[in-house]
Amino acid sequence: MTTTALDSEFPCSLTIDLPLPTARLASIALKTLIVDAELSPLVRRSFSTITPSTASAANGPSDVAKGEESVLRTEYKATTNRMLRVAVNGFMESLSVVLGIMEELDVDVFAAELEKRK
Repeated sequence: MTTTALDSEFPCSLTIDLPLPTARLASIALKTLIVDAELSPLVRRSFSTITPSTASAANGPSDVAKGEESVLRTEYKATTNRMLRVAVNGFMESLSVVLGIMEELDVDVFAAELEKRK
């Protein structure tokens, strides 16, 4: 593994894969979260949506349509572990708000998902 100039400048990294019930919800989450710029120049963040098969196999079986990009991927790079932790904590707070609003406004999608799990 080679280290690029960017890697040496931002050596701490974290990738968060969040599986959502549909590609539409993953896209909405991405569009909602991407508008808030990272406040610190010591942190870089990128968003994408990916298919569940691209994400970690630990996610288990999925009822999502094959090829549907229903996983929100957030990739962080930071200069220090502390900066990474602070940035991810802020992201988790924002994500919590977004998911809460989705649950309230998209009741049919999340309600169907909860019924499947019972």
